[in-house]
Amino acid sequence: MISVLMLTGIVLIGGAVFVFRGGDRRRALLMIVAALVMFANVAIWMMPGPETAAIENAE
Repeated sequence: MISVLMLTGIVLIGGAVFVFRGGDRRRALLMIVAALVMFANVAIWMMPGPETAAIENAE
């Protein structure tokens, strides 16, 4: 799931560059914002929570 989001974010960045070159700046900006939201979600999901830290300390 996380890898799909990362790949989709990369494709959105590439698509934003393509659309920006075509002259549609608003759509390109929205695509970049969507990609950044995806990357932020992945970063949040990858952070260890308090229960993960307790499990690591128990071992």
